[in-house]
Amino acid sequence: MAEKHQIIHGMLFQEEGSFSPGTLFLLDDRIVSEEIYHNTDGKETTTDATGMYVIPGLTDIHFHGCMGQDCCDGTPEAFATIAAYELLHGITSFTPATMTMPEQVLAKICQTARHFSCPDGADLCGLYMEGPFINPAKKGAQNEAHIHPADTGMLKRLQDISGGCIRTVAIAPETEGAMEFIQQNNGSVTLALAHTSADYDTAKKAFSLGASQLTHAFNAMPPLSHRAPGPIGAAAEDTRCMAELICDGVHVHPSAVRAAFKLFGDDRIIFISDSMRAAGMKDGTYDLGGQEVTVRGNLAVLADGTIAGSVTNLMDCMRTAVLHMDIPLASAVKCAAVNPVKSIGLFQNYGSLAPGKYANILLLNSFLELQTVFHRGKILL
Repeated sequence: MAEKHQIIHGMLFQEEGSFSPGTLFLLDDRIVSEEIYHNTDGKETTTDATGMYVIPGLTDIHFHGCMGQDCCDGTPEAFATIAAYELLHGITSFTPATMTMPEQVLAKICQTARHFSCPDGADLCGLYMEGPFINPAKKGAQNEAHIHPADTGMLKRLQDISGGCIRTVAIAPETEGAMEFIQQNNGSVTLALAHTSADYDTAKKAFSLGASQLTHAFNAMPPLSHRAPGPIGAAAEDTRCMAELICDGVHVHPSAVRAAFKLFGDDRIIFISDSMRAAGMKDGTYDLGGQEVTVRGNLAVLADGTIAGSVTNLMDCMRTAVLHMDIPLASAVKCAAVNPVKSIGLFQNYGSLAPGKYANILLLNSFLELQTVFHRGKILL
């Protein structure tokens, strides 16, 4: 017998970026139309969402880990811990990011991702390759020893092992073979400019060849300058290009976040957490890509002071953007739920409250505190 559930009296997020009062209808693991709901027999339950915002589950397309575990650990246990933590915090789907590592380590991660299943955790929707095709001059917290020229053969080998799980690949377009790599792989994965020293003209060429994203905009790339607009200026001009932002209050100043919204608009910004294994853990010393990271509060740094990812999950980043950076809630939801899945080609099943989508739904109170999580129609909180 079908499981029917309706969410009543809530303010429902509309995918164009607004809220409207209404009722949401769920049938088993999907959102359905009112007509289908009422014409289907089944056990019916109701959630009263009076005074609450009803939004799609969030999708973090770029983060490394949490709760002491990291994507690069490459084990099913690590992936399961990550998936459980993400779901508990309203991130109902995710594509964890690798680091700049040897090919054999990346292969193990890809194999694990291919066979991973965790019904009690967030949906693993693919992998994000952050490295090894980057510029040592802008390596950030990546391990320079494993940086590698852009290599379509390597990507193909890893993609075959993963069963097609790799959805996003970061690349520095000024490095050896990068432009050819972009041409060869345009359309098969999302190509994001990252850890780059590219100037405006180089970035513009990369976008013309098929790159379509900036990895953690403003970080690990030249700044936007009036005489040297760099990759940020090139991306802002290309309406096909999206820009990732880390709104943890550490990586990007609130003024720069607001400026990014003026440059790109809320249709082209993707909130990411870029969190590492210390997210959800106490202050202390942790590992990121084989390098020691010290965590104090919401700041994670290498020994030389380089920021090494965040320790803030995507829900907290979205909340910070609204409460402390003056980003409208509807815009923030677009950036944390709608735009991420559009960037990886999964909007058919995720990212909004439209009929036909998976019933991955969050209820937030007026303080933006998470009250209820629905994951494929099942109530978690």
